[in-house]
Amino acid sequence: MSGTTERLGAHVSTQGGVATAPGRGVAIGATAIQLFTKTPNQWRDPSIDPATADQFRKAFSDSGLRNVIAHDSYLINLASPDPVLNQRSVLSFTAELQRCTALGIPSVVSHPGNYMDDPQAGLARNSASYAKALRSVPGEVMVLLETTAGTGTALGSRFEELAQLRQALPEDVRHRVAFCADTCHLYAAGYDLVGDFDGVWKEWDRHLGLEALRVLHLNDSKTPFDSRRDRHELIAEGTLGPEPFRRVMRDRRFQHVIKILETPKGDDEVTNDRKMLRRLRAYARGAPR
Repeated sequence: MSGTTERLGAHVSTQGGVATAPGRGVAIGATAIQLFTKTPNQWRDPSIDPATADQFRKAFSDSGLRNVIAHDSYLINLASPDPVLNQRSVLSFTAELQRCTALGIPSVVSHPGNYMDDPQAGLARNSASYAKALRSVPGEVMVLLETTAGTGTALGSRFEELAQLRQALPEDVRHRVAFCADTCHLYAAGYDLVGDFDGVWKEWDRHLGLEALRVLHLNDSKTPFDSRRDRHELIAEGTLGPEPFRRVMRDRRFQHVIKILETPKGDDEVTNDRKMLRRLRAYARGAPR
């Protein structure tokens, strides 16, 4: 583990049970991990029994990892105009918050939904759905709205849209919502991290506030700038190249932001992550900005 304040790692598997995730983080040399609390492409929402919760909490405490975050299911669409899918999504996201509470995971990354019909109507449904789920699970678990690549009818590809979504939340739950930025998604959505790195973050600060940036997903992109396609690539081996990641790792503004790889795993789910973490740490050894 590198440095005293580093929060750097990758999304890790929970195959064999959620309590196996911290050990996988240790195996790749991470100081932070992201995980799914359930199978992400199935609706089944398992509850967390006390024994499982205790096993996970102990495994995380013993691991020496500094941070853990969750990511919600791929099936959830809190902006859907279909009342059946919307209700099912609210119930599933509520269960996600309950699992995070049981496991002691302080935040869950969530993709804003697909509006399908009208963007403003989708934003209204999305904010109402988040509010309902958060009110159903009182406590401190945070929801981190993730930037999207702008594919199809997905919400969240523009900073203004994310700001509007958070502002639409009732005041009693709004403080439990912040943001996650994905470098691949930003670039694919038309935010030029290669040609105008400082300009992108200036615009982020103007609309969302840098203090509300809690997680960075560090992913290169297989597709060109403004492609509106979400295709992750290994760090410095895609169309972003090394410079945006070098700058992120050296910029004091991001020092305390959790940084998570979601890059291709390869055959063993260990070698690529170790290599990418070494690469990012090498970038960080330059002079801070």
